[in-house]
Parts: sequence; C-alpha cells; structure tokens
Amino acid sequence: MDGIDVIASILRAEGTEHLFCFPDNMLIEAAARLGIRPLVARSERAAVSMADGFARSTDGRRPAVVAVQYGPGIENSFGAVAQAYSDSSPVLILSGHISAARLGQPPTFDVVANFREITKWTVRITSPERIEELLRRAFVYLRTGRPGPVVIDVPMEVAVATGLADPVQTYISGVTTRSGPDPDSVGDVVRTLSAARLPVIHAGQGVLYAQASRELVDFAELINAPVMTTLPGKSAFPEDHPLSLGAGGKTGLRLISHYLERSDVIFGIGSSLTKTVFAAPLPPGKIAIQATIDERDLAKDYPIRHALLGDAKLVLRALSEQWRTVDRPTPAARDDLVGEITALRAEIDREWRPHLESPEVPMSPYRVIAELIAALDPRQTVMTHDSGLPRDQLAPFWPALVPRSYLGWGKSTHLGYGLGVALGAKIADPAKTVVNVMGDSAIGMAGMELETGARLGIPIITVVLNNGGMSFYERGYPVATERYGLKYLHGDYAALARALGVHGERVTEPDAIPAAVDRAVDATRAGRPALLEMMTKEEDTLANW
Repeated sequence: MDGIDVIASILRAEGTEHLFCFPDNMLIEAAARLGIRPLVARSERAAVSMADGFARSTDGRRPAVVAVQYGPGIENSFGAVAQAYSDSSPVLILSGHISAARLGQPPTFDVVANFREITKWTVRITSPERIEELLRRAFVYLRTGRPGPVVIDVPMEVAVATGLADPVQTYISGVTTRSGPDPDSVGDVVRTLSAARLPVIHAGQGVLYAQASRELVDFAELINAPVMTTLPGKSAFPEDHPLSLGAGGKTGLRLISHYLERSDVIFGIGSSLTKTVFAAPLPPGKIAIQATIDERDLAKDYPIRHALLGDAKLVLRALSEQWRTVDRPTPAARDDLVGEITALRAEIDREWRPHLESPEVPMSPYRVIAELIAALDPRQTVMTHDSGLPRDQLAPFWPALVPRSYLGWGKSTHLGYGLGVALGAKIADPAKTVVNVMGDSAIGMAGMELETGARLGIPIITVVLNNGGMSFYERGYPVATERYGLKYLHGDYAALARALGVHGERVTEPDAIPAAVDRAVDATRAGRPALLEMMTKEEDTLANW
C-alpha cells in the first residue's frame, strides 16, 4: 500500500464515514475507494465548518475529518480552524504537503509552525513508519479531555511511500477515558452549595460533550438552584424547565442578570468561565466554584473558591451522590424559586410581546423569529445562527429543549460560519430539520455554499434576515458611509439561491412567513435545500441581560 492508502485505512478503522474536503488532496480518492464519502465544499473554510457542525452534533463521538491541499488549501482553512479551537470542536484536519525537504525554504508554508497556536495538537508525519502511531495519538487527543482541532501535516514523500502493510489487521484504535473529581473537593463543594443562600448553576458546553444533561437536570432539581447556560452550552439544560434562566451570550433575557446579582454562589460546570463580550460576566463579590475538564481554565479569569477537575457527567454524579448522604435543609431563599422565575419570565414575555408580534413592514427580525418558533417543532429542529445581530436576536428567544437542538458558537465569530455548521449538522442528524439564521453580511461571506447543499443533497433551511445594513458597523464610519455608500448592501438572495439549485423565496409581509416556512420544510423533505430571504428593518433593541 501507499502511505495515503494507509491513512485512509486507519480513518475507516476509526469509524470515519465522511471526508469533508476541497481538492486537491490524494486522500480524497483513497478514502472514496474504501467507502468514505467525500463531501466537497466550495472553500476550505466551509469544509472545516461543516466538519465542525458534524462534530458538535455528535458530541465528538463520530470522526469529523477534513482533507485539504498544501499551500493555499491549508492556508485558507486557518480562520475556520481558529474558530473550531475557540469553541473546542474536535475536528481532524489532514493537510497535503510538498516534500519536507523544502521546509525552511521561503516561501514554503510551515503548517506545524503556523497552526500550533490554534490547535490542540499539530504534528508532521516525518516517516511512513510513524503513520499509525501519529494517527492513533490524534484520535486520542480528539476523544479525550477538552475537545479541540488536531492538524496533521502529510509530506509528499510519506503520502507516496510504497510497499507498506495494510494496517487493517495491526492498527489498534486510540484509547479514550474520562476522569472523575477528587472526593475531598466534592465534599467541599457540597458543603458550600448547601450553605448558600441562592446558588446559580452556570453550565457550559462541557455538559454537552459529556452527555450530562440528564445529570444536570437531576442535580439542579436536587439542590433547587436556577440554571443558566453559556451560548455554546445552550441546550445543555432544557429551556422549558421551571429552573431555566436561558442562555447568556452577548445577549440574554434579564432573568440571568437578576439571579446572578442575587446569588451568593455561582457554580460553573463544564464551563471555562472565560471573560468575553460573548458571555454574561460574573458579578464581583460572589463565591465561585468551577468544574472543568481542562486545568488551564481553572481560575483563568475569575478567582474561584473550589475546583473540580473532571468530566461533567462524573462530576455531577459525584455531587448528587454526596448531596443525598447529608441531611441539609434548603435555605428559605429557595423556597418559592420556581414561582419567582415563572413570574419574572411572564413579565419579560409581556415586555417583548410587541416585538415578537410586530405587524411592521419592513418586518421586525423578532417577528420572524417568533414565526419560526411557531412553525417548527423545537424538539425536531437543530437551530444555529451566524455571528452578529442574527445571533444576538435569536439566541435569547429560540427555545432549546433537547441537547444539541441549538448549536451556539462563538468566542471567535467568523462571519458566514453558521452555514457550514448547519450543513454538517444535517449530515450528522438527517432526520432533523436544520435551520441556519444569518444576515445579509454573512451570506456575502459564505453564500456559494448554498450550492454545496444543493449538489450534495444536504437539505437545510437558510433564513436570511436582510436589512440592507452591515450589523451597525457603518455607525463607526459616518464620513465613509455618507461619502462612499458604505452602509447599504444590495442583493436578491432568494434569486441567488434559485440560481444555485436551492428553493428560494423573498418574504416581505409578516403574515406570509408561516406559509413560506411550510414550503421550505416541504422542499427539504423532498431533498432540496431552501432559503427564505426575510426583508427586515434595522433593529436596535436587543435583549441585554
């Protein structure tokens, strides 16, 4: 066998079903010969974002593998790999390479040197004999500890090496393991939480990767504490649960700020507790407890009183078991917690109802969101967003009721990234209705990937909120906007969709939304992607927790 055939054989042995790719990489043909389906995107960035969406939707339990060519291919993927790194997505990227003998000779692009800061691990296969070893280690990194992207650089002499044995009989898959928390620390946390007047649980994406949503619900009910999630963690806790406060990304309902301010203890589980504009900040003066799988996150941005290092499922089970062994009365401040949350949620609903029911033309983006909620079953839908206003307007209101029904992303926010995420999510879960909500700026970055969905038969729904603006960025450039027309974007995106083989409609009246959504769903059931271009107004009002 050639070296590239050995790599393909190992990928198949690891359970790889799809190869997200952009030509030209020798692995595409080698994988296809073994029954691994190549999924060719229109750009390397989109190939990585598709693999990212696939990885998120499967909690990293099915290999998400990307192949790109050396030089411009791996260079073009850089932004998407950085996005996957910021969101801890377990994606394997295999880069072709010219001869390793050219390394250090300008303008040769050194993959390892350039990618090591935005990956969990980056390595070059230096000889054919190391293929099995390094791929095994790559899958260990992908499946163990904190998830993250791995890049493998495959020099030409390794890819074309001949006379190698088929590893199908000798390859041993990489081990996976989960670590549990220190029992003494579990006791300290239980004592602190039981003595707290009003603790708040701050749940992150680690709960999803650990498949620990059931354990999180059980623990929240056991200690009678409200639960908020991060944006990437949205859907880790069912948002129709009486103890749910929703998700705190850049925007969120003021349930979150209300209870964070009232709390005396904040318990972060599966969360890095990162300070970022895309996450609700922890108020000063609170006792913070952090449970994470990555020691590098401990006390990174906030001082913490107690730490639990381990898998979120094992941490929550240990806490619940310890809690049940001790007879501790619940503080009075938590006696009518569910009633308080319900009343405040009803008050917030009354405040936002005019926006969600707005009859305005151009349409309010919130009316579009409300109609999507009414027309689609959130339990049978996977929703994602793009960066900017579509994320900020959608995230507080879309009800995430089951794990991975909402793919929230973004400590880094690459415009146009959500379209690839949605395509990957549909491949992972073809029975679900998959929807991506993006703006007119974002579709300008990634719109040609509509053709990828049509060509490959990946029937997702893309909703474009078209307000003709640029996410208010133009407000920072008043002279440039007035003199050179920076502000206004022009395009008939429904017509673009139809030209690319996608069902496309432009919607201008709010009462027309339900029927348009129904037609889009019908198109996807027939195997055709759909795009709904919603002509909306610019909307300054955001749900600021």
